[in-house]
Amino acid sequence: MSQTVRPWGVAAAAVLAGGALSAAHAESGDAETRLLDRIMITGGPDRVQDTAGSAQVLSREDIDRQGYTDPHRILRQIPGVNVAEEEGYGQFPHISMRGVNPERNARITVMEDGVLTASPAPYAAPAAYYFPPMGRMDNVEVRKGSSAIKHGPYTVGGALNMTSTPIPQERSGKVEGRLGSDNGRRAHAHIGGREGQFGWLLESYTEQSDGFKELDHPLSGDQSNKPNNPVPNTGFDRNNFVAKGMWASDPTAEVYQEVEFKYARDRRTVHDTYLGLLPDDFDDNPHRRYAGSQLDEINTENDLYQVRHYFQPTVDTDVTTTLYRTDTVRNWYKLHEVDGGSGDFTGISDILRDPGDHEDELAWILGGFDTAYDAGLSIDDDARGNVRANNREYYAQGIQVQAGHLFQAFGWDHDMEVGFRYHEDEEDREQWQDSFEMQNGMMVLDEHEEPGETTNRVTSAEAYAFHVQNTMERGSWTLVPGVRYENIDVDRKQWDGPGRTTANLDADGSYSNTYRVWVPGMGATYAIDDQWSVLGGVHRGFAPSGADPQADEERSVNYEAGFRFSDMYTQAEVIGFFNDYSNINYECTNVGGACQTDDELVSAGEVHVWGLEALWMHDLGQSQDLPVQLPVSVSYTFTDSEFRQDIDDGPNQLANARKGDRLPEIPEHQLNLSAGVGQADWRVNLNANYVSETRALADRDYDDLKIDSRWLFDLSAHYQLMDNVRLLGSIENLTDETYVAHHRPAGARPGAPRTYWAGMRVDF
Repeated sequence: MSQTVRPWGVAAAAVLAGGALSAAHAESGDAETRLLDRIMITGGPDRVQDTAGSAQVLSREDIDRQGYTDPHRILRQIPGVNVAEEEGYGQFPHISMRGVNPERNARITVMEDGVLTASPAPYAAPAAYYFPPMGRMDNVEVRKGSSAIKHGPYTVGGALNMTSTPIPQERSGKVEGRLGSDNGRRAHAHIGGREGQFGWLLESYTEQSDGFKELDHPLSGDQSNKPNNPVPNTGFDRNNFVAKGMWASDPTAEVYQEVEFKYARDRRTVHDTYLGLLPDDFDDNPHRRYAGSQLDEINTENDLYQVRHYFQPTVDTDVTTTLYRTDTVRNWYKLHEVDGGSGDFTGISDILRDPGDHEDELAWILGGFDTAYDAGLSIDDDARGNVRANNREYYAQGIQVQAGHLFQAFGWDHDMEVGFRYHEDEEDREQWQDSFEMQNGMMVLDEHEEPGETTNRVTSAEAYAFHVQNTMERGSWTLVPGVRYENIDVDRKQWDGPGRTTANLDADGSYSNTYRVWVPGMGATYAIDDQWSVLGGVHRGFAPSGADPQADEERSVNYEAGFRFSDMYTQAEVIGFFNDYSNINYECTNVGGACQTDDELVSAGEVHVWGLEALWMHDLGQSQDLPVQLPVSVSYTFTDSEFRQDIDDGPNQLANARKGDRLPEIPEHQLNLSAGVGQADWRVNLNANYVSETRALADRDYDDLKIDSRWLFDLSAHYQLMDNVRLLGSIENLTDETYVAHHRPAGARPGAPRTYWAGMRVDF
């Protein structure tokens, strides 16, 4: 059956791929696929159908069908996943599963090739600004709920894994290029193959755009038509390179082995800002950017090194060992606060939330340009804006070992996995601020700080994790008990001003915390017949709360239950979930808005989150014996929540919530509809995505700050010009819907407008 997505339920605690997969491979001699199977968290779309719990797999074919590279657009197809937009291109994803905090993916476990390398410092600083380019991935997998046992440390919402392009079995490759609106360009190429026992792959992925926002600036607007006055760039530029090499023993060897080396390099510049718009200005021109953001941009560099060894000592046993390290550098240079002339600085979030109380600061941000709010504002001679260099360096490294064994005992078939991970990571901040005057709409440097003068601290983490789980099958039953143990030490050292000597060590800002946590879980499925099955699971949820010893860890008990149907033409599932938080945490980051101090954690106490995930896919062409393929799919998510007590005043989006209120940023209803028509050499696909309105903040005083409900329609098509040449085209946001995608970090932010893409793919 031709499908738009291939999401199906998986074992509540996790799928034990090792033993059964090893046996199958040993018998077939298909050694080339073993390593890829071991790095997937679902086992692939063909292996998750018969196990308990909730999981989804989007293949390279599924991703290509729409031509998406934006993680938000890709993941909206999956029930139970919520995303919060920021800059319109998905360069800074905010991903949530089953109601967890979406900010910077900090409450889900994010991996590449089954390893914690997709986040710069997943223990010490999970809310980071690096995310691998999803456009180059071969598969995207999501496991929710009971994925907790295998894939910590964040065990409430679920896990996201992206598998990179595998080394092909014979020499082959592809070159794909697209041109789009706003001078958009995308290129993805790879070539590789195997010669005897050796294999290799080289891959390049680039994407860039001049951006769709219009910056208030003397070189923009009407003056941009004058010679030598270019329109300022508000887009991005990204370059990613991957190299792989591998060696495999003879498939018939008594002990089969594989060794793979992987290196990935990512360089990115994004000309974006935290500064949004006032509501009236958004209505007047949603793509406008204020003059105060003219210097804002972020630069990131990421290098990944990974070595994986797989061996199979017996037909029923396999062991995979992975060594990994990532080094990440980033600096977001952006407007942070403004002094309107009084001598006191105010954060940009507060200015845009209450412009009437901050007219002098707002005048500086506007740079003297007209505004729908008030064209008569004037800039004080003493007004200054501080642009903060959020300069940070990260590293993460570790070793991960997974051992699987297949056996029979007590009338059950057992697939046992034991895993161990040692991991350490670090975030190093040496930040400074530069002070600027605003002269005729241009920002002019007034004072410059030294690195470390604003923030100078290091947060490091060391973690040992151990898990064991057993997939037990007997007749129509599959049981998956398991347990995970996390041993985490987080340490923070802070200094006053530049330099790192004992003399300027800040004792009040230096502290540490320790976590010793057991995470048990149990999943089950019962096959009623060849088409119908029921499933359920329960597990403990946990998330560490950083280095502050006064902060409580995030704790919950999570439940899920549902049923699944499958026949030749139709696949469907409905799964309900309930997350019972005894304590939920929200961390104050600048992107969260209204931060009084960096990284202040707020414990919100008891919260209930519950909902329903439904998926239905059917191929009308096959079922009705039509001459064309007509695949259709419907994905729906209902999510509701309730604070079980009042929340005190605080620095983030939960501040001043009242008992009975819903969590902000999590829409109640999400719906994704997809329909396609095609034959062997052509295809057209229409995707429609609906998200209901939701509050941006819990505080009732800001009830008017809503994330808009909206329908987004995307159209894509391809035509096979020759055996190895395909023409590609797509339109994103087909109806050019204008909507407020968010009100944070500061002010109303638009979703991307209608965007056209056209290109070609050549396979060889």
